[in-house]
Amino acid sequence: KTTKPYSLVLSGQIDKLSLEDVLTMVQKTHSGMSSDEFTSIVQAWISTAKHPVTGRPYTDMVYQPMLELLDYLDSNGFKNFIVSGGGNAFMRAWATDVYNIPSERIIGTRLSTEFVNVDGSYQVKRVPGIEVNNDKAEKPQQIYQHIGKRPIASFGNSDGDLQMLQWTTSGTGPRLAMYVHHTDDQREWKYDRTSSIGKLDKGLDEAKAKGWLIADMKNDWKQVYPTK
Repeated sequence: KTTKPYSLVLSGQIDKLSLEDVLTMVQKTHSGMSSDEFTSIVQAWISTAKHPVTGRPYTDMVYQPMLELLDYLDSNGFKNFIVSGGGNAFMRAWATDVYNIPSERIIGTRLSTEFVNVDGSYQVKRVPGIEVNNDKAEKPQQIYQHIGKRPIASFGNSDGDLQMLQWTTSGTGPRLAMYVHHTDDQREWKYDRTSSIGKLDKGLDEAKAKGWLIADMKNDWKQVYPTK
């Protein structure tokens, strides 16, 4: 209770957490069990967890325009991938059902693992340590390592996605890059250049300079979340 960063969470001072603090807690809480056990834990949690502000299940707090775009691309022969700074094993435990994207097409931050024999049962065990922090310049590298191709289209909402969009638009032929700008403090949240989480500053400038699409959530989105 008195050790940081855990004491900050327990005392409600989440806004004081640094990225290093978050990674420390992820390593601690997301390790020490087998890969199968971790998946079961996440699925049990996500089945009942609700957002503390909206009261909606987290699985309902996905963006309706995003779901429509994924469906449109899929129906027209594109392969959709999730490329996120979130943990890949965490997302794979639930995101496939929500986004209709197979787990093998989900690329995220990777924790360390080891192969172990537990009383004759061979398992992959999650252990403390970050193998890949899938953010910023790491994203295009992990896309290349994972699928071996440059994307035709990429979509992001923070400076952490900038290098992915840069790599996408540096390819030959038709390319598409889009930023979602969080401007709606009534239906969602409003943040960009000065935010401590999900900062969108350099990316916003480059999008305007290069003519990338910018979706203004407040003015462009008729609906934010799916209808219950």
